[in-house]
Amino acid sequence: MTSTVPALGTLTAEGSALQAVLLDMDGTLVDTEGFWWDVEVEVFATLGHTLDPSWRHVVVGGPMTRSAGFLIEATGADITLAELTVLLNEGFEDRIDRALPLMPGAARLLAELHEQSIPTALVSASHRRIIDRVLSVLGAHHFTLTVAGDEVSRTKPFPDPYLLAAAGLDARPERCAVVEDTATGVAAAEAAGCRVVAVPSVAPISPAAGRTVVTSLEEVDLAFLRGLMTDML
Repeated sequence: MTSTVPALGTLTAEGSALQAVLLDMDGTLVDTEGFWWDVEVEVFATLGHTLDPSWRHVVVGGPMTRSAGFLIEATGADITLAELTVLLNEGFEDRIDRALPLMPGAARLLAELHEQSIPTALVSASHRRIIDRVLSVLGAHHFTLTVAGDEVSRTKPFPDPYLLAAAGLDARPERCAVVEDTATGVAAAEAAGCRVVAVPSVAPISPAAGRTVVTSLEEVDLAFLRGLMTDML
């Protein structure tokens, strides 16, 4: 398990205004956003309910408390949030145990950041138990620290997870590059004051000030991320 305890000392990306790279997990590094929806559909089917496909855009990218709570209210299912959370986590773990595909370009980007000693954090709304399972595939050595959704009082779309990650890497938020795939994650990173690269997975994301939109991680490398900070040099 990668510790969420702040790293000691000052960590910098030498020769650049870029101090750290903060990465989302589901849909950004691993192709799992569809896994969550499939599990939600299966669990609610066992409860006698059919999920409306349009709800997928409502629940994607957010904390489980929000997405699960929405689905309970929308369906009227006779289940508590705590009970549903257990079922969803168990169903997701079963799926990633069978297969955990990486997003195109993810392995190359993580390897480059590691080889160049760039302080890197994994920042996810998923629970710690899920993150630790995924880290066994991504490689815990690629991350200086990790932040899980159940380890902060307010997770995405609030800025707290990204502020915590930046502080743990002794980095200023405005000098951190964040890579995200959902509007919820982008909102969290921008609220924290970070520069954002959006790689939309399920729903489109529009470009905006301080935000760059790409179609794949294959377009992103260290030079690209450093280029986001050129106005700070």
